[in-house]
Amino acid sequence: MTELITRGDLKSAIESGTVTVVDALGGEYWAKRHLPGAVPLVLADVDAEAPRLLPDRDAAIVTYCSNPACPNSGQVAGRLTALGYTAVRKYKEGIEDWVDAGLPVESA
Repeated sequence: MTELITRGDLKSAIESGTVTVVDALGGEYWAKRHLPGAVPLVLADVDAEAPRLLPDRDAAIVTYCSNPACPNSGQVAGRLTALGYTAVRKYKEGIEDWVDAGLPVESA
């Protein structure tokens, strides 16, 4: 099971530039709004795109999707771990929690 990260810890990591954030919704959802600096990566594309998007397998990575009911972030995190990524965590509450807290988002 993937370790979780809190909103506060994720916000601090984003602000300090010590994490790569992965939007597991991708596509039009990512284009509409995503956490600051997030890269889109859906489960179907992990094997092909992870080496390019996430070249350092030991770097801090956090996956997220829409809310706790959404399975995407856990699936992407699990696949990244299976591929040898060593520091993957999941922001279980997702972008809905981030937005509800009044934190900034970006759009494409």
